[in-house]
Amino acid sequence: MTRPAPPPHDKPDYETLLRESGVRITRPRRTILGILAAQPGHPDALEIFRRASAVDPAISLSTVYRTMRLLEEMGAIHRHAFGDGPSRFETADGDHHDHLIDIESGEVVEFSSERIEALQTEIARELGYDIVSHRLEIYGRKRRPA
Repeated sequence: MTRPAPPPHDKPDYETLLRESGVRITRPRRTILGILAAQPGHPDALEIFRRASAVDPAISLSTVYRTMRLLEEMGAIHRHAFGDGPSRFETADGDHHDHLIDIESGEVVEFSSERIEALQTEIARELGYDIVSHRLEIYGRKRRPA
């Protein structure tokens, strides 16, 4: 059965994670972390930058990229490159899910399917492998009513 992915758990405390890694929390970085924690879905760096610079015009796009890279290196967020669009980010906590990307709107729909998971495991075993990790992205276009 295919169903929407379960909602993610509470977002991680990005500020604490960075502090514990020895990263200084500047005012711009705190603003970016607040935007990221409040942002649902899969924002790209430019979207995060636009929202953050509306709060603090001194924030630079490079600060957004550096902050996202640090969070990715720590495993707090996942970077996705859907098609040939910009990299998008999502929190790394929560249950495993896959993505359906609307090629016209860019909307990302999260879903999970026990059948897909079982089939992937079956195929890997038939080929002599155990799955270590995987990522499934499906690209589609919404059907128009007839």
